[in-house]
Amino acid sequence: MAAIVTDDGVALHAEEAGQGEPLLFIHEFAGDHRSWEPQLRFFSAAYRCITYAARGYPPSDVPTDPAAYSQARAVADAIAVLDGLGIDRAHLVGLSMGGFTALHLVLSHPDRVRSAVVAGAGYGAQPERADAFRTESMLTAAAFAAEGAAKVAERYAAGPARVQFQNKNPRGWAEFAAALAGHSDLGSALTMRGVQAARPSLYALTDELAQVRIPVLVLVGDEDEGCLEPALMLKRTIPTAGLAVLPRTGHTANLEEPGVFNRAVDGFLAAVARGAWRPRDPRSVSESTMGLR
Repeated sequence: MAAIVTDDGVALHAEEAGQGEPLLFIHEFAGDHRSWEPQLRFFSAAYRCITYAARGYPPSDVPTDPAAYSQARAVADAIAVLDGLGIDRAHLVGLSMGGFTALHLVLSHPDRVRSAVVAGAGYGAQPERADAFRTESMLTAAAFAAEGAAKVAERYAAGPARVQFQNKNPRGWAEFAAALAGHSDLGSALTMRGVQAARPSLYALTDELAQVRIPVLVLVGDEDEGCLEPALMLKRTIPTAGLAVLPRTGHTANLEEPGVFNRAVDGFLAAVARGAWRPRDPRSVSESTMGLR
């Protein structure tokens, strides 16, 4: 375990397992550093696995200043973790909020990234859904502040893209829901306002995404409705992106289907290691079906 202090004085709790190339896991809004346990158990046999609790998620600090929470700050915190552990470059695996952070790291710090798995990233990204997503995010933030995480978790953990996990694995889902219920009321509210509601749309970044040359795996559950279309956009926009769709799977993919998730990520990392994850052949992007025109 390590305590890493950011440039604005926030202490972040980080944990490590295994040896090898660094593999940094970045958690979703409803998760925390513990959410990656099925992945740490699997990948620590071959990689130096790192997971950390984002600011606002104990045992990391919970800043009280709303200005301390943003997408840019989330990216800076991930870099702080790498710096604090003496890591020059790492493979990234991010889910949802963490997937957004991983993608922004690819765009803003490509020299620090070997490859990136961007899983379940897309809520609120589509222009036609942006306003509704921001409105719901602000209402959710207000609920965390007024009712507390324990009360909000009763509804949040059973959302439209979480019930798949509940139905498949009630015990695993109950553990996830209990962890969410124990999150900081203030940290959850400020993260929802400053990071989730205020982050830039992926659709506004297509020019930058089209320039990416780092290997990227976009991963999404086929019942994670808010992320399906953005996942297709990312696949079509990023020249080095591959798309993995997990059948009958919702948003909490790494916990809901850990075996399928781990195999997809493991295969991706193996392809990257042997130099087989190459940019898409431009000839495959055409209005022609048969290739005769």
